[in-house]
Amino acid sequence: MFYLAKTPKWVSKLFRDSIWEMPETPKAIYLTFDDGPHPQITPFVLDELDKFGAKATFFCIGKNVAEHPGVYKRILEQGHTAGNHTHNHLNGWKTPNAKYLQNILEARNFIDSPLFRPPYGRMTSQQKKKLQHLNEPFKIVMWSVLSGDFDTNITPEKCLDNVLKSTKSGSVIVFHDSEKAFERLRYTLPAVLKYFSEKGYHFEKIVMEL
Repeated sequence: MFYLAKTPKWVSKLFRDSIWEMPETPKAIYLTFDDGPHPQITPFVLDELDKFGAKATFFCIGKNVAEHPGVYKRILEQGHTAGNHTHNHLNGWKTPNAKYLQNILEARNFIDSPLFRPPYGRMTSQQKKKLQHLNEPFKIVMWSVLSGDFDTNITPEKCLDNVLKSTKSGSVIVFHDSEKAFERLRYTLPAVLKYFSEKGYHFEKIVMEL
């Protein structure tokens, strides 16, 4: 499985209309979690964040929010932000534009947010334009650091190394509150929170007004 832990500058410059990292507020890091909420894993994440007073952004699947509304409610009640990640985790490259848009709007019935992250980071330029020109448009949020927690071929230690070596002020980091990622997430997340907190960093949620 090929992917880059750190997004190259040329990629973010090529797609300037998406958010790849946040302005370099001194020592601010932006943790994001995709694919939840999950009834056991998301509460683990929330508990770990709470230990360090950390805020984060959860890109949720609409279907999972519908199935676990109490967990989703807890995300918001604890002061985090949510984003739309489609209703059924669709790959935009493999989905007709109309169906893709409809699926995102279905998720919007459960997730009230202007933020959107495409599953797998894959969507077409036409899909992006449609989302950005709705009456209530979305802001596309990508990432600058990919932890690789979804990769079952790497060790938890490698996952942690991916994050520690690639993160700086303003970094948007991707984790997954999913069963597939949990072996690496449960090792890496507490270590990341401890490491950067001890260096004086703080963890912020992404807030975007359109």
